[in-house]
Amino acid sequence: MRVLTVTSLYPNAAQPNHAVFVENRMRRVHETGRAEITVIAPVPWFPSSNPAFGSYATFAKVPAREERHGIRIEHPRYVTIPKVGMQTQPKLYHAALARCAKRLIAETGPFDLIDAHYFYPDGVAAARLAAELDLPLVVTARGTDVNLIPQVNVQAGRAVLATAEQASASITVCEALRAELIDLGADGSKIFALRNGVDLEAFYPPAIDRGALKRKLDVPADSPLVVSVGGLVERKGHHLTIDAVAAQPSVHLRIAGGGPEQAALEERIARLGAGDRIKLVGSVPHDALSDFYGAADLSVLASSREGWANVLLESMACGTPVVATNVWGTPEVVAAPQAGRLAENRTAVDIASQIAALLADLPDRAATRAYAEGFAWDDTVEGVLRVFEDARAAYTGGFVGAGHAVP
Repeated sequence: MRVLTVTSLYPNAAQPNHAVFVENRMRRVHETGRAEITVIAPVPWFPSSNPAFGSYATFAKVPAREERHGIRIEHPRYVTIPKVGMQTQPKLYHAALARCAKRLIAETGPFDLIDAHYFYPDGVAAARLAAELDLPLVVTARGTDVNLIPQVNVQAGRAVLATAEQASASITVCEALRAELIDLGADGSKIFALRNGVDLEAFYPPAIDRGALKRKLDVPADSPLVVSVGGLVERKGHHLTIDAVAAQPSVHLRIAGGGPEQAALEERIARLGAGDRIKLVGSVPHDALSDFYGAADLSVLASSREGWANVLLESMACGTPVVATNVWGTPEVVAAPQAGRLAENRTAVDIASQIAALLADLPDRAATRAYAEGFAWDDTVEGVLRVFEDARAAYTGGFVGAGHAVP
């Protein structure tokens, strides 16, 4: 089965840490030999790679095409208007997507199914392409595409629902998102919750003394260390984690990630007088995160929204328990004492309380690792393949030229 995966959430040579969770699923599906995956991962067009333009300059550095893990990946450019372009995004995205897909078909032959990740604009644009090519469509919901965008933009919400109606099947990464998609009006019989897995070979308990790993992070070997991994954006709640750790004088914190909140977070740390214990370490390469988690006594994720937070399982796979806010799919991840603790209220006070409680009664690291081992990729990959195969077998066509999912 030849599958065309469509998503802007995919790592590339210029952004190797970008949305690794999508690649992790698709490379494993590809490796089964039951599906041949080709990826179109559109990138916003930007004219300059000058670092002065910040994150937009990175888009200019993304190659036009590349291969990762034996999968061909195309990166066509599409025009986007920052902050005000939500209404036009699906059409502009589709234009670039269609040109690229038709070229691929001319070069390598037809596809059997379109697999889109993130409902808006990716899934909406992919739905129009699927209609034009008369192909079955599967769309995966991953978080804010279902639990935020439809609530803040009525037209986008309608497009999301129309896409779900057209799709042969939808996948959500947690039960909470499945329920939300049904609440939007989608047919629950076509929605399957298939959680993300964790790469148990890439994430594992440290082979060397944890004290040595702490010292590499400029933390005394005998001091409690908390880590947090995620983009420096408000939604990740790093400001709350900083406040929570600042209130506990013996505890150190290291935050890995980059983003627009960096200056504000650095100012916050300085204002709290906690610069000797709390530091931002910048983006950490994905293959170096195992030691980062392994150095810590626990990790924290203080998000306001998460579909399925891979960083939690990655931490647990390293034997490091977590404290996380009780949002969306997170209770499905942190579902046992050996996994960690949930903060019922997204406040610095509650997060601090849960950190203190977990530090006072840390689970055995081997037990935390064993818990993570229950989230290997095998079952999810089999579920994805089953959804693909059923969608292909049941598809009878009828969407040619419709393109009704695109506003």
